[in-house]
Amino acid sequence: MDYGISGESIICFAGEDWWYHHPHSKNHILIRLARQNRVLFVNSLSLGLPSISNADFFLKIRCKLKSYSRWLKKVPEGLWVMTPIVLPFYGSIWAQKLNRVLLSVQLRIAMRHCGMADPIVWAAIPSAADAAEFLRPKLVIYQVSDKYDANEDSALSKDVIRNLHSRLINMSGAVLYSGRMLLDEAVDVPHRVYLQQAVDYDHFAIPARETAEEVASIPRPVLGYFGAMDFIMDTALMMEVARRRPEWHWVMIGLKSNLMQVVNAPNIHFLGTKPYAELPRYLRHFDICVLPWNLGSTFTAYGSAIKVREYLASGKPIVMAPLFEYLGTPGIRFYEGVDEFIAKVEDALANDSLADRLLRQSIVRECTWDVRAREVGTLMKDLMAGRKLPGNWQPADGAAMSAEAMQQD
Repeated sequence: MDYGISGESIICFAGEDWWYHHPHSKNHILIRLARQNRVLFVNSLSLGLPSISNADFFLKIRCKLKSYSRWLKKVPEGLWVMTPIVLPFYGSIWAQKLNRVLLSVQLRIAMRHCGMADPIVWAAIPSAADAAEFLRPKLVIYQVSDKYDANEDSALSKDVIRNLHSRLINMSGAVLYSGRMLLDEAVDVPHRVYLQQAVDYDHFAIPARETAEEVASIPRPVLGYFGAMDFIMDTALMMEVARRRPEWHWVMIGLKSNLMQVVNAPNIHFLGTKPYAELPRYLRHFDICVLPWNLGSTFTAYGSAIKVREYLASGKPIVMAPLFEYLGTPGIRFYEGVDEFIAKVEDALANDSLADRLLRQSIVRECTWDVRAREVGTLMKDLMAGRKLPGNWQPADGAAMSAEAMQQD
């Protein structure tokens, strides 16, 4: 497939770690762009450490040290992954200066090793601002996927985060917003673009041939969730539902943060992280896909949750908190509070139909990562050709990526 751009060097400064997180939008897109370009994926430079009182302080340090040990490796998907050694103290002028030197040296070495020159920079975290400047790239794309200054995991000053954020907006040829609420707020960014989330449709729509052994013996009905679990989870709701409906079993797949304080319950099963390729084998045993997020958190409320599209592709019933990104999406049951959650699950178990399942799948069938990769590749090509983007830009093939087109999905 032609992804719109070829023969380029692309360096992505990600907001997450390739080794420890389920794939985000940039992972999916860059895997595809790497088939025709040289791609370096730089693991998160972070927004600074959480405070030492944070329950995940030492967990995050352990994960980062493991990533450091890999430093630079080529992954089977065809791109390079790097974890540069930097100081996570972006509020200090001296640390910023030292980080510029450390990053500059390591990136130059990595670029030579990977045969890269004159790169395109894809920044997906505000702390990439310095690197985006000193590399002097031919093009900067800035992806905004979260409300960064509301991040509860960082002890970094909100003013510092906002300053880094503004610098990246100003130096970018286009700013990609991965959430509708984020896009709606960016009315003063003339070069904004809506980078709608997508899905590996066939990966989730085609049922796995067998159920993962680990879940096969868990009694049904099963309420299933996969993804990170930290302060975003509504643990009070989960515990109350588990108490009231002991015959319902929760299967929770993903990295469980120390911030998620759930009292042990016999019908809540935390299975840890699983390879992305294996998720369909676990999903096969889900009766209901759930998103029990606490939307009282500002950071959470801005989320766009790729997993919801993966749930939709499976066709299975979905019961979720009323996340702005998906309000109005047909086939999803939204709840507010414990009583309504229970009622929506009971309704899904009793009344969900084949027509409902086919409707959910139809919503995301054409919204694949192949489509998104082609849109981003086309965007990069257009910008390098000198095309100035209005706020309602959309690719030449008419795919829905613009602010206006977001209403069509």
